[in-house]
Amino acid sequence: MGEQENNKIGGGGGGGGNNAMAVDEAASAKGKSVGAADPRLQGISDAIRVVPHFPKPGIMFNDITELLLRPGVFKDAVDMFVERYRGMGIAAVAGIEARGFIFGPAIALAIGAKFIPLRKPKKLPGEVFSESYVLEYGMDCLEMHVGAIEPGEHVVVVDDLVATGGTLSAAIRLLERAGANVVECACLIGLPKFKDFYKLNGKPVYILVESRK
Repeated sequence: MGEQENNKIGGGGGGGGNNAMAVDEAASAKGKSVGAADPRLQGISDAIRVVPHFPKPGIMFNDITELLLRPGVFKDAVDMFVERYRGMGIAAVAGIEARGFIFGPAIALAIGAKFIPLRKPKKLPGEVFSESYVLEYGMDCLEMHVGAIEPGEHVVVVDDLVATGGTLSAAIRLLERAGANVVECACLIGLPKFKDFYKLNGKPVYILVESRK
């Protein structure tokens, strides 16, 4: 997960909203209200601790550790994603290292999909696809096993937080090079700008709660 370091103090990371943000037209097609409140969201938001100046000065780090220590709240977060993607014909859930590995497998199992780990370089044995991308502090790369996805399969990309969208955009490109149909990106936390049908590489982004100052 490469997004946290772009959630800068004073850089638009506030908002404090606790409403689910169904940020694509598919929400309406499924009968869901855009921005509709859900009683589970308050507990999810409250369980996310904001740590200033971590891991370096100027960063507002959204720490999900407390959420993971509360089984009921953790389950609520997973359930909300499962409710969204069940019945949509999703063949695979692709999780971005490392926090995408926390939510992705649980969502995949619940909807009957396979889980695809998108890893940092030299973590996967065998033949891989690689996709490099630019971050504010340098370059990074995601890799995926060749053969992990079949051409035309519908995929959801999962991570814990979206800030600039650079990591998620790289994940989309990586999967599309393998022939996947990326349906959507799903994140627990997002910056306020993602609430208004914001898209990455033409793909919608679905977030549960806004990042707080």
